[in-house]
Amino acid sequence: MNELLRTPAADFDHPIDLLDGCHERVRRNCALAARIAAHLESRGADEEARTAARSVLRYFGEAARNHHLDEERDLFPALIQAADSGSLPAVQALVDRLKAEHVALGHLWDDMRVRLELIAEGQDATIPGELAREFTDAYERHIVLEEVELLPLARLSLDDEALSRLGIAMAERRGVTAGWMRSSATHSRS
Repeated sequence: MNELLRTPAADFDHPIDLLDGCHERVRRNCALAARIAAHLESRGADEEARTAARSVLRYFGEAARNHHLDEERDLFPALIQAADSGSLPAVQALVDRLKAEHVALGHLWDDMRVRLELIAEGQDATIPGELAREFTDAYERHIVLEEVELLPLARLSLDDEALSRLGIAMAERRGVTAGWMRSSATHSRS
C-alpha cells in the first residue's frame, strides 16, 4: 500500500480517535451478521457460516462490549464533569439517550448472540432478515449520533488530563501493558 495513503492507527494517546475507529469495525461486523443471515437461507450452517459466526461473536463479545464500557464508565462521566452549568442539561440528555441506546442494542445483541452461538456450533439455526436489519439499523443510528454529537463534544470539551485518564482506562480495560501507560503519563506531563 502507498505510504502516503496509509492512515496512522489511533492509539491510547488518542482515545477519541480509537472510539471513532471502532465504529467502522462495528459496521463491518453488522454487515457480516446480515450476510450470515442470507447465507443460512441458501447454504445452512456450513463451515463458512460457523467461522463467520465465531468472528461476529468474538467482536461483539469483546471489542464492542469494551467500547460501550469505555463510554459509560469513563467518557460519559468525563463529559459531565467537563460541562459547565449552561451545557450540563444538554450533555446529560445526550448521555442518557446513548445509555438507553446501549441497553436497546444489548437486547438486540442478546437475540443475535444466541442464534450466532448455535450457528458457530454447527446447529441448524436462522437469523431472520428482519432481526439482522433491525440490529444493523439500530447500530447505524447509534453510531451516527456518536459521530455527529458525542465525539465532537468530547474533542471540544476534554482537556489533555481527561483524555490521558480516558486512554489509560481504555488500555487497562484491554489488558495493555503498563509500559504504554508510563510513556503516556510522561507525554501528558511534557
